[in-house]
Amino acid sequence: MQQAANTARATRNPDQTRQRILEAAFMEIYRNGFQGMRLDEVLAATHLTKGALYHHFPNKQALGYAVVDEVILPMVQAVWILPLRGAADPLQALIDVIEQMPDTKPPEMIQYGCPLNNLAQEMSPLDEGFRQRLDHAFGEWHGATRQALQQAQQQGLIRTDCDCEEIATFVMAALEGCIGLAKSAQSKDRLKVCNRGLIQFLRSLKTH
Repeated sequence: MQQAANTARATRNPDQTRQRILEAAFMEIYRNGFQGMRLDEVLAATHLTKGALYHHFPNKQALGYAVVDEVILPMVQAVWILPLRGAADPLQALIDVIEQMPDTKPPEMIQYGCPLNNLAQEMSPLDEGFRQRLDHAFGEWHGATRQALQQAQQQGLIRTDCDCEEIATFVMAALEGCIGLAKSAQSKDRLKVCNRGLIQFLRSLKTH
């Protein structure tokens, strides 16, 4: 009876059903990696039937792609991109995001790391569809960081000899490294210490 009721609700609310599947699949991938994700566990978390899952996603690969496009990419945009848009002081906005990140991100990040980087390390060498999607997410993050630095440069906030393209790449790599160190140590304090070093670097770019 319960399964039938869940199936009926899924039929009535296809968008909500899709979102429930994506959220459950994301957490499975986050904990266990894409290759370790079991569809049975996704179904158990959502209380849906296999038919409901396969109605939205024909196979595991399609579900994984959708998790990148519809869960991880919006997460990257919310954390790293939107706070920089329209900032009066784009350099300070970037510093604020980095400084606040250890306290504003969920505790799962310390336990499991960065979902974008985790999946990139696991699947980019194995699957071109994953690689392209993940590279696109990194590209959006890089573009927003570079643009913030360029705006800071145009406003005279950072030195004219700064290569904003290269600095944006370094900032992203440093952040992913900081998160990786925190994950290895299972320590928020490790993340804060590492982030402070990156912030000191960004402040060293200032014109005064």
